[in-house]
Amino acid sequence: MEWEIVIGLETHTQLSTASKIFSGSSTRFGAPPNTQANEVDMALPGSLPVMNHDAVDRAIRLGLAIGAKIAPRSIFARKNYFYPDLPKNYQISQYEIPVVQGGTLSFFVGEQEKTINITRAHLEEDAGKLLHQGYTGPHGESSSGVDLNRAGTPLLEIVSEPEMRSAAEAVAYARTLHGLVMWLGICDGNMQEGSFRVDANVSVRPKGQAEFGTRSEIKNLNSFRFLERAIQYEVRRQIELIEDGGTVRQETRLYDSERDETRSMRSKEDAHDYRYFPDPDLPPLVIGADWIEQVRAAMPELPAHMRARFEKDFGLSGYDAAQLTMDRATASYFEAAAGGLPAGQAKLAANWIMGEVAAALHRDEIGVADCPVAPARLATLIGRIIDGTISNKIAREVFAAMWAGEQQGDPDAIIEARGLRQISDSGAIGAMIDEVLAAHPAVVEEYRAGKQKAFNSLVGQIMKAAKGKANPQQVNELLKQKLG
Repeated sequence: MEWEIVIGLETHTQLSTASKIFSGSSTRFGAPPNTQANEVDMALPGSLPVMNHDAVDRAIRLGLAIGAKIAPRSIFARKNYFYPDLPKNYQISQYEIPVVQGGTLSFFVGEQEKTINITRAHLEEDAGKLLHQGYTGPHGESSSGVDLNRAGTPLLEIVSEPEMRSAAEAVAYARTLHGLVMWLGICDGNMQEGSFRVDANVSVRPKGQAEFGTRSEIKNLNSFRFLERAIQYEVRRQIELIEDGGTVRQETRLYDSERDETRSMRSKEDAHDYRYFPDPDLPPLVIGADWIEQVRAAMPELPAHMRARFEKDFGLSGYDAAQLTMDRATASYFEAAAGGLPAGQAKLAANWIMGEVAAALHRDEIGVADCPVAPARLATLIGRIIDGTISNKIAREVFAAMWAGEQQGDPDAIIEARGLRQISDSGAIGAMIDEVLAAHPAVVEEYRAGKQKAFNSLVGQIMKAAKGKANPQQVNELLKQKLG
């Protein structure tokens, strides 16, 4: 039987406010346990929540970016469940009327563009955290501690429609959303610190069946690699279970990265299990048109708009433009580099940034903002390829030296200091070709007998003789002439 995978993602985005969503406590990461929790966060009797204006601003920003409706009036509800790190025994969230409704997110899977519908994005508070290591009870027994520093941290939960059909699609969607929330400045995107966490709802169904299968929810995935591997494992688990005559249970599961498997955590609740009801301590959230327009006026140029501009102004493909607008730092770097090149040569800058620059950044585990090669210097290097001063191969050697800080990162100084200027003198190249042809008569005969590989072998010998500095185009042209 052929199976179809159905995936929907719920993304918990920690908003970049200085204080919590309903209290004045700091949201700073890494403080000692329970040093950033006040009477509201600890649910002391008589304490009342007060809405954080900046959190609403950030929700509006996302809604505008994805083309969603911003609810003029939305309601906060109490989501009831009992857990040690939730001192109120309920979470303040939004249920029936979320602040952001609808919208879409477009991204590329390989070179194929995909658009996923967004169901909603709602504001809510985070719970605290249980600490299971290093705590000992009064009689020496192991115990757990409760840290309420995260309790009340503002979250925007972004829920997609179940329209993704592969782990690769889910990762591409999550990467694009991750880039967007950082682009907008509403989240720092730090997945290690829990600022961006993904829950994956996964089910399978026979191909052609309209009805969804029973889903499992994989909680709190904090890396794109874990997201992909968890989905792949869960899909295999569900298919094998069904094909062996079993049934998939609706449940919440956790991904164990060491064993590369998901394991059952608890049965998955439905909405009625949480007994939602409007929170009597919070009035409805009212967002007027003037507030929305104020946020819109302060918005940066959006990735989709910049992507369209890069395609129009620089002649880039949709795929290249999308890759370069995944984050603002890369987009700015490209624009600065392309601006230093002759008209029509921006594609070269795109290739270098997505190739050599990206590889070096990944190797050194740094971001574009910390790139040791300035965009203007990269443009100078690419310019030396365009004007024939150096070849592509030599340019990679120069780039490595620039990255290491040689000659203060000046490509022209490196070229001169290392004697890397390309040989473009046809007389000098012709003399090298003659020497190679005389030294390899058998290879010449193979070429004349119709073996194209022999030509490539001769080119390689000539470039070796020239120490890689001969103009490759001239080598090819002169060699063909001399071979007749």
